[in-house]
Amino acid sequence: MKKAFIILSTIFAIHNISAQEIGIRFGSGVIGNDVAIDGIFSIGEYSRVHTDLTFSNHGVGAAALWNFSFEPINDFPDLHWYLGAGPFAIIGDDFDLGVAGEIGIEYQFLELPLIIGLDWRPGLEIIDHTSFSATGFGLNVRYQFHR
Repeated sequence: MKKAFIILSTIFAIHNISAQEIGIRFGSGVIGNDVAIDGIFSIGEYSRVHTDLTFSNHGVGAAALWNFSFEPINDFPDLHWYLGAGPFAIIGDDFDLGVAGEIGIEYQFLELPLIIGLDWRPGLEIIDHTSFSATGFGLNVRYQFHR
């Protein structure tokens, strides 16, 4: 458990050095706990990876969701919607692995390097046991680097 925690934390920390956005996600989710470290890594104009890392009584949880649609809403260029999916894992007493979907909306402030968003993340756990959860609603507050 301790080795897995150290490896996972190191990978996430190294990866976040080049993050375009980093912040906190408040709300329920498929990786446990009600608060997560939230990061965004751009991989194209309308494509990005949305990552989360959380620590809870169940262990360390990580998710990497590829947002394959990230587009501005007409007439509101600072308001974007996104849609994506990707894997999640929880390493603790048990090892849980699954896939989550994501749909959300976010607002990018012009005057501040701040982004606020709301999302919904249904998830399907497939390893240690099979279960589906549709209760993953969250509020994201992130700082944007390299404006």
